[in-house]
Amino acid sequence: MPASISSSALSVPGSRIRELAEIAMGMDGVLKLYFGEADIPTPAFIQQAAQKALSDGYTYYTENAGLPSLREELARYYSRLHGVELDPSSEIAVTASGVQALSLALRCLVDPGDEAFVLTPAWPNGASILRLAHAVVHEMPQVLRGDRYAVDFDALEAAVTPRTRVLLYTSPSNPLGWVATANDQDRLLEFARRHKLWLVADEVYERLFYAGSTVPSILCKATRDDAVIVVQSFSKAWCMTGWRLGWLVARKDFLSHAIPLNEFFVSCAASFVQKAAETALRDGEDWIRTLVARLKNNRDHALAALRRMPGVVVPEPDGAFYLFPRIEGAGDSFAFAKRLLMETKVGLAPGVAFGAGGEGNVRICYASQREVVEEAMIRMASFLMR
Repeated sequence: MPASISSSALSVPGSRIRELAEIAMGMDGVLKLYFGEADIPTPAFIQQAAQKALSDGYTYYTENAGLPSLREELARYYSRLHGVELDPSSEIAVTASGVQALSLALRCLVDPGDEAFVLTPAWPNGASILRLAHAVVHEMPQVLRGDRYAVDFDALEAAVTPRTRVLLYTSPSNPLGWVATANDQDRLLEFARRHKLWLVADEVYERLFYAGSTVPSILCKATRDDAVIVVQSFSKAWCMTGWRLGWLVARKDFLSHAIPLNEFFVSCAASFVQKAAETALRDGEDWIRTLVARLKNNRDHALAALRRMPGVVVPEPDGAFYLFPRIEGAGDSFAFAKRLLMETKVGLAPGVAFGAGGEGNVRICYASQREVVEEAMIRMASFLMR
C-alpha cells in the first residue's frame, strides 16, 4: 500500500476565501475587498522600531513565551485598557501570529473524539484547527434577531454532551461585526462554568470598535480560576498582518503546559518584531484612533450604499471592519462572488467560507482606501440592478 496523507489533513478543505483570491490575483484592476486587512502600510513609528531592534542585535532566539519586556508591556496594556492585572511571567504568552496563538490553544484542549462548539459564521481557521486535532466540530450559527445577531443559547444547551470540551467565539466577529454585550459575556461564562468547558475568546478585533476605545474583554468578567483563554494579535489594530505576531492570555496552569509546546510550533516569534510590538503598545493610541475613525466613515458609506441595493439585507456592525450582507439570489455565494469578480472586478469573500449560517451572504472588508470602497459599491449596485 503506498504512503498516504493523514485523514485529518484530508478532512480539512482549503479556504474558499483564498480560492476566490487566487482567481483575482491573476486579474488586473481588481478592487480587493476579500482579505481581512487594511490596504495601508504598518505605521512608520513601528517600522522604525523594528529597524532599531535589528541594529541593536535582536536577531536571536527568545524565550518560548516571548521577550519578558514585551510580556511586561502587554500586562501594562491590559491594566491601562481594561483594568485587568496580569502576571507577565505566567499569564501571557507571545506567539508568531494570532492564528498560531489559536492553534496552540486549541491543540492543548482537545483529544481525538472530543467535541467543540464554534459560533458561526466565523473565520474558518478555528474549526479547521480543531478538525486537524481529530475533534468533532459543531458549528453553532448565530441568529439574526431584528437588526442584531445573537448567540443561540438554547441550541448550545441542546447540543452539549459529556465529550464537549471547548466553546470558541469571536468578538468583534469576523465576518459579522457582532460584539458580545456584557449580558452575552455573562451567559457565555455561566454556560462554560456549568458544563466545565474551556471558553476561548478570539478578541483580535477588540480595538476596532465604534462605541468606545475598545471592546470590554472577557477577562474583565472572568476570575483567575475560570477556564478562559483570550487569543490576540497585532495584525489588525496596528496594521501588522505581515509581521506575524500575536499573544495568549490564560490561566497559569494552562500556560505552564502550552508555553513549552511553542518550541514544537515555532520556537518563538521573531525577536526584532517583538521589540517593535512594544513600541506599538506604548505609542499606538493616536494611530488606532485615526484608523477607527477612517474605518467608521468607510463602514457608514458602504452600509448606506448596500441598503439602497435591491434584495440586500445587512445589519449594522459594531466592530471589526466587515459587512456581511445577505443577498437575494446568492444561494451559492461562491458562484455569486466569482461572477461579481469576473464581470465587475470587485473581489469579495463568499459567505460559504465562514461555515454554518454563512451561505447566501458575502463578506466585504471595508478597510481599503475610501475611493476603493466607493467604487466597489457603485459596481456592485450596477451588477445587482441588471
